[in-house]
Amino acid sequence: MEMYAEKYIERVISWRRDIHAHPELSQHEERTAGLVANVLDGLGLEVTRNVGGFGVVGLLRGNEDGKTVGLRADMDALPMNEETGLPYASKNAGVMHACGHDTHTAMLLGAACALSEMRDKIRGNVKFIFQPAEELNPTGGAPGMIRDGVLENPNVDGLFALHVWPVYETGKIALRSGSCMAASDRVFLTVHGRTAHGSRPDQGNDAIVTSAHIITGLQAIISRSVSPLDSAVLTIGTIHGGYRYNVIPDTVKLEGTVRTLNPDTQSRMPELIARTAKGIAEAFGGTCDVEYVKGYPPLVNDAGLAEVAEGALKKACGDDAVIIADQPELGAEDFAFFARERPAMMAWLGCRPSSVDVRDAAMLHNTKFCPDEECFKYGIDYFVQSALDFLSF
Repeated sequence: MEMYAEKYIERVISWRRDIHAHPELSQHEERTAGLVANVLDGLGLEVTRNVGGFGVVGLLRGNEDGKTVGLRADMDALPMNEETGLPYASKNAGVMHACGHDTHTAMLLGAACALSEMRDKIRGNVKFIFQPAEELNPTGGAPGMIRDGVLENPNVDGLFALHVWPVYETGKIALRSGSCMAASDRVFLTVHGRTAHGSRPDQGNDAIVTSAHIITGLQAIISRSVSPLDSAVLTIGTIHGGYRYNVIPDTVKLEGTVRTLNPDTQSRMPELIARTAKGIAEAFGGTCDVEYVKGYPPLVNDAGLAEVAEGALKKACGDDAVIIADQPELGAEDFAFFARERPAMMAWLGCRPSSVDVRDAAMLHNTKFCPDEECFKYGIDYFVQSALDFLSF
């Protein structure tokens, strides 16, 4: 088996801990971008800063002409208070790398170190794409980088990315061809009624009661308007309404997320939600305003690149490291925007120590999320071997 990471792993861990201790929210990744650019500069790569915001791109030109492969990592953190107790925990109050983007960035820097030392043997080019604002749904950071030409000059022929995934043990990497992750849309509902004293509900129109029926009714869209062979989720995550315990409110605001895998199902959701919410509100004597905002599209892994990734992982990490996932995830990723433009492949990197049961592990977007640093070498080898194999075909 090829082992590319060992020479650089201590540096990767150091970079990751530095980035973890200094997390930055979407569109504020200035310090992280500076660290990334300085490392890439030190490797002698052609570095472009401020791509699509604070995005950084490093271009490695090989010894011979050939294809160009893109390797992508995201850099932003989440607005959460860290509760891991780590010595390198976040120093920025209310901001935390709870989704592992610090690890993605550090692993891709490690891959850049390894591949830069092999440039004389590389046919083609490698673009190291460090993307801002992945968490900034519904816009994301990928579209801005695409608009700024990250996939051009030279033209990128295919892209690889990974995401730490605590469902899987360290030492395992899950791959899937085709539908991989869901579209992520947002819905905003404003229910209008008529205020009255809480003791005389007949004199008003209770927006809270109407909202409760709307929430229940929306779930019937999933169970009765979406094929049972398809997958969709509609979650109302916030409810705001009311003024006082004994006052019937006239307005309630709801906000939620809609996750779909099938583009046709995604396209039908706005009409289904509006029809249901407005109809229920009218039945209760009120009205409902509906705003539906499309976000990240479904992420679809290219079949050819999935084969490349599988072969590369078996070569670099051994047959036992590879898991073929039998179903997609309904989480969302703005890497999907790249996948709409070029063949692309997202892998799920196991980051849970084998001693920790999956039921006890802190999952993504958890204030105690702490990926196992032992997984980094597998992520680096995935990036390096996938790039080499892609360029060799």
